[in-house]
Amino acid sequence: MSEPRLIKKYANRRLYDASQSRHITLDDIRTMVVSGEQVKVIEDKTHEDITRLILLQVIADQEQFGRPILSTTLLESLIRFYGNSLQGFLSAYLEKSVETFMRQQEVVQTQLSRMMTNAPMAAMSELTRQNLEMWTRMQESMLAAFSPPRDARNNGTDPAPDEKSGTGDDRQR
Repeated sequence: MSEPRLIKKYANRRLYDASQSRHITLDDIRTMVVSGEQVKVIEDKTHEDITRLILLQVIADQEQFGRPILSTTLLESLIRFYGNSLQGFLSAYLEKSVETFMRQQEVVQTQLSRMMTNAPMAAMSELTRQNLEMWTRMQESMLAAFSPPRDARNNGTDPAPDEKSGTGDDRQR
């Protein structure tokens, strides 16, 4: 992986992106993370790594102003685990769960994009074929349900010889 982008936090609480020589916001950090970049935030005077603190602030902003992911009940449960003997276990479990979820999401997206880019018409054609087959089976079932059985139409007897031939000629010869 590449080196994380270095962000400095100054005493005035402003964030500075050294690689772009400009001040940035928490939303800029969020955009970097969403695009897959790694960031490292350090306190300018002490050189202390405060990345976790800043990422927690990004999450807090998203929870407050966006569509929340973390329910109140979940947050309360997380708070209860701090200092608990299972705190390390929960941390590892949550990390692995999110990694697995993200990996599964990538696989599904890759499969969908491959299906649509390789043969979008084939995929649509197959879907249409399946729908037509289902529609045909449904129509056949409906017709079979509403038409009388073959024996009932003939009252259980074979048709007369003239009816079989289809001539319709009743006259005697």
